[in-house]
Amino acid sequence: MAAAKNFDAELAAINATANLAPDEALPILRKALTHRSNLIVSRAAKHAATLNLTVLTPDLAAAFNRFMEDSVKSDPQCWAKNELSKTLAQFEYQDPDIFLAGLKHHQYEPSWSGPSDSAGALRGTCAPALVQCRELSSDRLLRHLTPLFADKDLPVRVNGARAIEQVGSDSAALLLRLRAELGSDEPELLGACLGGVLRLDGEPALPWVAAFLAEQDDLAAEAAFVLAENRSPAAIPYLQRAYTTAREPAFRNAILAALASTRLAEATAWLLQLITTEPRDAVNIAAALWDASPSEETAKQLNTLGYRRS
Repeated sequence: MAAAKNFDAELAAINATANLAPDEALPILRKALTHRSNLIVSRAAKHAATLNLTVLTPDLAAAFNRFMEDSVKSDPQCWAKNELSKTLAQFEYQDPDIFLAGLKHHQYEPSWSGPSDSAGALRGTCAPALVQCRELSSDRLLRHLTPLFADKDLPVRVNGARAIEQVGSDSAALLLRLRAELGSDEPELLGACLGGVLRLDGEPALPWVAAFLAEQDDLAAEAAFVLAENRSPAAIPYLQRAYTTAREPAFRNAILAALASTRLAEATAWLLQLITTEPRDAVNIAAALWDASPSEETAKQLNTLGYRRS
């Protein structure tokens, strides 16, 4: 009972640092980072980040290395390592060894369905953190990040794609193209690859991204929204053609939503015109325009056409 009370008091003291000046919180958090409890250390790391106590960087790194040892027992669910790595990333920590260790870490813990890896979030955090380590060349970064495309956890695969985009080189763009061409298991991953290529290669990549619309499935719908997010007038004709050739109502609706989300004048005018020429989709077109927070003028036109906000 006494031990539980002491633990609660320690945790309360750490949480109270959120209301202290940084110099007052510093000794409390520094001591907390040496605690054996992964919950105590995770809270200390989180508050260190909030207070921007970069002076604690060596203490954060030491704590991370400590919890990598016998990690299932010392840091179940990776609570400490997750927060420590996030804070070190925020502080732009430059020693890549910690992020490389986190990037490769798998922590299998008991669960009802058998051993479960609790380190996915850690790998996902360490991927972009590694990119900011200035001593690593782009080629070395890509060698470390590419294996994440095969990770069993979807968020890790997605964060790996986003980290590769951050490398920003021609090789990074080619890797993203290759992963997309090989086929994606989830729309979110395809979207990360296609969006990364568009941001790296610009408008010349539009035809390549638009080619993914042909399948008219969930992955194609993701490609449509990637084109829309690019907010380039040059992307509008690709989406318009996809609508005119769409066979399935669900895919047509995805294209309509993507076009409306651009809020570009060309797309909005085309959709308003489409309301009068495609009665089968008129209600869905109006709904897509309303969902896109239309301008006052567009809202007025929708009301005039008899399609008021539902």
